[in-house]
Amino acid sequence: MPSIDYINFEELLGLIARHTSLAGRFMVAICGPPGSGKSTIAGLLVARLGHCAKVVPMDGFHLDNRQLKNLDLLHRKGAPETFDAFGFLELVKDIRRTENLSFPVFDRDADQTIMDADNLGPEHKIIIIEGNYLLLKKYPWSDLKDEFDLSVCLEVSDIELEKRLTDRWIAHGLDPISASARALSNDMTNVRYVKKHSILPDYIVAQI
Repeated sequence: MPSIDYINFEELLGLIARHTSLAGRFMVAICGPPGSGKSTIAGLLVARLGHCAKVVPMDGFHLDNRQLKNLDLLHRKGAPETFDAFGFLELVKDIRRTENLSFPVFDRDADQTIMDADNLGPEHKIIIIEGNYLLLKKYPWSDLKDEFDLSVCLEVSDIELEKRLTDRWIAHGLDPISASARALSNDMTNVRYVKKHSILPDYIVAQI
């Protein structure tokens, strides 16, 4: 089994910063299981890289709750089959070939996708794409890997992930018992799926 290099945040930042002057776009995948800190590290990278960088989150491609109810998948929201994977793949391809384009984002408080909520312009040369399933082996997710110039996985223990995910549900108004049950019944199932069914990244960032 090939070895994967572990790097810290500053080393990752240095790897990406070398490409800020490229003529085209440099696509960075920040992946990892739910609760691993993808949004946090993506935001920190953009804050350090400046206006040339932009985050594009996979979560903007959650299927609508009404559609999930019709598919009997609402209880599994966050699983691979509850996303518009083909739509997300098309957006990632469009980032390569289109300077100006809009993309959806997910509003956690409202629990819904907001269409065309953000946009990319010609000034955005470093694109930080973050999500759970960016390196998934399952089609059509598996077609994403060829679009990325650099892939990074965040490594966090299951014990820490369970704690973070439980705390997340508490922050959304659930009592501790309900929050723990929600984290264990769905979120941790997705955690195990990501860890088992993803291809190896270029680098791993451990416990940020």
